[in-house]
Amino acid sequence: MVEAIVGGEGAERGLLFPVTRGEGYASEIASFYRMGVRTIQNQLKRMERDGLPVNKLSGRNRIYKFNRRYAFLAQVEALLPNALGMAPANLRETLTVVKTRPRRTGKPLQCNRHAAKGRKRVR
Repeated sequence: MVEAIVGGEGAERGLLFPVTRGEGYASEIASFYRMGVRTIQNQLKRMERDGLPVNKLSGRNRIYKFNRRYAFLAQVEALLPNALGMAPANLRETLTVVKTRPRRTGKPLQCNRHAAKGRKRVR
C-alpha cells in the first residue's frame, strides 16, 4: 500500500499498528504480522532517528507511539488511515480488535489515580 513511500513492508506495518491501537512494542507488532522482531526493531529505530515515533520503557519493553511534535504528523495521520482502508478486510478487522487476556480471579483492582497521590482507595 504505502511501503514505497515509507521504505518497506516492515516500516509500513510498524506505522499501521500504532495508528489503530495507539501504541505498541516491537515484539507485539512482529508477532501480530508474523515477522521477525529484528526487522520491526530496525524499522522503528530508523523512523525514530527521523523523529516520527517516540518510545518509553515499560519494564523491559520499549513501547512506541507517534511523536506529537513531529513536523509532518498531520500528513502521516491523514495518509495511514487511507492506507488502512485499502488493506484486506481481515487485516483491518484484526488490527482494530484488541484482545487481552482476562484478569486473574480474585486479583484486586488498583486505582492508579489514588495510589499516585498517596490516598486510600474508596470501595
